[in-house]
Amino acid sequence: MIGAIIGDIVGSRFEFIDHSGKDFLLFEKGCCITDDTLMTLAVACALFFSKGNYSELGATTIETMKYVAEGHENAGWGGMFYKWLFEGQTRPMHSYGNGAGMRISPVGWIADSEKEVKELSAKITEISHNHPEGMKGAEAIAMAVYLARIGVDKQTIWHRMAEYYPKLNDTSFRIKNIMGKYGYDEDGAWVTCQGSIPQALIAFFDGNNFEDVIRNAVGIGGDSDTIGAMAGSIAEAYYGVPVELEEQALE
Repeated sequence: MIGAIIGDIVGSRFEFIDHSGKDFLLFEKGCCITDDTLMTLAVACALFFSKGNYSELGATTIETMKYVAEGHENAGWGGMFYKWLFEGQTRPMHSYGNGAGMRISPVGWIADSEKEVKELSAKITEISHNHPEGMKGAEAIAMAVYLARIGVDKQTIWHRMAEYYPKLNDTSFRIKNIMGKYGYDEDGAWVTCQGSIPQALIAFFDGNNFEDVIRNAVGIGGDSDTIGAMAGSIAEAYYGVPVELEEQALE
């Protein structure tokens, strides 16, 4: 999970700021954990407490999300999810917000097969983000983490992710072309799965190492902490995390 947490922390100070470019300090005043880290921890706790019996995983995840979020009302929650989490409205929201993808990475570490990745991702995601785009987005991130974890090469992972998001096959959809041209939009696409998960994926694919992936993800702008968390979670499984970055994040 530390890859997702690092991406969240590094991206946190750039959210809602007009920013682009890879030349920035990773850890600086204003960096903090946000809802991305908290919900990733909550998903990990739910999987741990299930002890391999996932029949009640959805209900367990709701409990751990509420427990982990307690006392963190100002962690950057989306409006709908805030009501879901803190105001007792814990029914599926038919949401396709990118919160579905930012929290799901622990599934990629726990699952023993692609089938189990899909099953666990669905059980966790459907409790809130049960729109088809929300379900797909979460599964894509969980699957990418799983494939990276078991040693699948980057080109194969790319082809698998293109099954979820065909725009990855567009040769113009590369980090060098997105940098400075991606960010906030009036329609709110930048906080949806379909409007941010392909960007997180290309940040990973066009990265040369863990740190480069984080710089790609945060450097394009937009929902920086969430894109950083998603890209960072895959990069951790593929490259590992430098000890010095892990130590700085944990501090």
